[in-house]
Amino acid sequence: MVDHPAAVNGVVCSVPTAIAVTSADLVLPPLDRGTPPAAVQPLDTLEQSLNGMHALIEQHGYVVVLYPAPATGPAAAEQPDVRRLRTVRSVLESDRIALLGIDLPPLGLALLAQQLRQLSMCDFSPGVLASAARLLAHYIYAGALLGSVAGLDRVPVSMKSHAKSWVPGAQFAVLANPRPQLVRVGEEELPGPEFGTRLLVAAGQPPSDWVTASLAPAWRVQGVATVPLPAQSTRWWGTGRLAEFAAGLFDVSVLYQLVSSVRREECHWCGLELIGDRCGFCAAPLPPPPELGQARAPAAVRALPRGRT
Repeated sequence: MVDHPAAVNGVVCSVPTAIAVTSADLVLPPLDRGTPPAAVQPLDTLEQSLNGMHALIEQHGYVVVLYPAPATGPAAAEQPDVRRLRTVRSVLESDRIALLGIDLPPLGLALLAQQLRQLSMCDFSPGVLASAARLLAHYIYAGALLGSVAGLDRVPVSMKSHAKSWVPGAQFAVLANPRPQLVRVGEEELPGPEFGTRLLVAAGQPPSDWVTASLAPAWRVQGVATVPLPAQSTRWWGTGRLAEFAAGLFDVSVLYQLVSSVRREECHWCGLELIGDRCGFCAAPLPPPPELGQARAPAAVRALPRGRT
């Protein structure tokens, strides 16, 4: 792959790895002219998906696809678009496609994709970029203002909160990430980030006035942007009476420092670079350090106790 160095906020950049999402409404507007657009995969038919993915690989070398992780439990099932993505990767026999199921609400996932789009212009290898998704997700505060929690199964809900859902005019502020929490608006405050963030608000029903007038000042956000509500949000939150929000880092130099501060390793299976404990492309876990394995070796074989004579 040919390198074309550039600079974004003083950070050296290169040809971007393609970042893709599973729906067009998860593609947020770029923060600047240097941020590349996100691709959408899969497409309407398998043939279109194959052709589109092949074109992305030819143009970018590697593709990182983000999709919402399915709900846990016996009723959980893999979404059709995720099955098609796996089919595309299998048919193309490509090891250059990372499929990452992220446990974030739709707007939080869209924000994560935007951050990876920013970082894709920097000098990170495809493996580091893919494995950075899990790291960055920990710094995204994603939640919603709900008119009912009766259908919410992604965040623990007490029986008391369920009962209050039936009270006319009741509103609940729910945080799904990084730590699940549910409070009734007007009774408790929702804990926010302790670092500078930009807040995205997807207006819906009920109106998002509380998010912009109360939550944003309480969280001391450094900017607020309104975006359309993703189509998947209603199903994810279990109600159509919602206004979704997500706060996260937005300065590419801060994102760059965060990712570059983590030690890089080499995947023992596919050879790509990674950060964290798992490869973003082949999903192989990082083996334990050699010294840890050596320390455990003597304990694996113990001397037998002496028998009595």
